[in-house]
Amino acid sequence: QVQLVESGGGLVQSGGSLRLSCAASDDTFSTYNKAWFRQAPGKEREFVAAISGTGKIINYAGSVKGRFTISRDNARNIIDLQMHRLEPEDTAVYYCAADASYMALTRTPARPNYWGQGTQVTVSS
Repeated sequence: QVQLVESGGGLVQSGGSLRLSCAASDDTFSTYNKAWFRQAPGKEREFVAAISGTGKIINYAGSVKGRFTISRDNARNIIDLQMHRLEPEDTAVYYCAADASYMALTRTPARPNYWGQGTQVTVSS
């Protein structure tokens, strides 16, 4: 069973930046499609960004477009989410997800086969 492990969460002031990383435990998944989701208190989990296995296809939620950048390094089997101009509304637990199907990550509702345990991002006003 592949494990996805997120890191890089923390507390940051409004307008600040954070970089999240997600490492996969199995090299088989180095070229899987991957995505970031987030869940704020009292809200449903929502899509943030996705990147295809080759990195050639990328999608962002409208609320983060222009502020967040998703990237991947298949040689290191990680994906990153660089977040700039953070707002209190970005406060959430951020989850990494992976699936062989890109559609599984980007459709509504998303149904990826693999999830990480999440990392907390808190943006203070």
